[in-house]
Amino acid sequence: MVKTRIKGHDINIPVIKDSYSRRALKYKNNILSSLRILELTEDDVELELESVAIKNLPASVSWYIEGFHLHFSYGNCKKYVENLFVVSKVIELEINDLIEGKKEFEDFINDFKEEGNVEEERKQARETLGVEHDTKDLNVINKKYKRMSKDLHPDMPNGNVEKFKEINKAHKILKRELE
Repeated sequence: MVKTRIKGHDINIPVIKDSYSRRALKYKNNILSSLRILELTEDDVELELESVAIKNLPASVSWYIEGFHLHFSYGNCKKYVENLFVVSKVIELEINDLIEGKKEFEDFINDFKEEGNVEEERKQARETLGVEHDTKDLNVINKKYKRMSKDLHPDMPNGNVEKFKEINKAHKILKRELE
């Protein structure tokens, strides 16, 4: 097991070595069960299972509630099924916090709210920061961001306010995805 902290929760991520597709289906059902607590139906949720759950791919889920498009994805594990486990666990823990009153509904919405095409925004953010299109390492992204923000800061001789705002926004988009 690998322990990691995501959205303020300590999560023990198991290293899955067998029954990948069966477990992926189980985690999908866990996500749907958690979201049913919020009175969502399967039609309100977008979650496509990968046919080969052992692939190194990110897992994501999107859902609609009270007119908002909410989204969560994770891709730092080696297998899709492990990423889906993390997505399942984070949603379960966040909904439990909501039910127990540890989190307000408005905060829950803000934590997961996405506008527009999420994947396109992330691709553009990676291009803006000059990192590879598949970079998932937040340390690499942070280093690149710090270097660029230092050079482009408005108080520096070669500073550029517009570029500075652009890289700041790109960093926030990627930070939200990877934290």
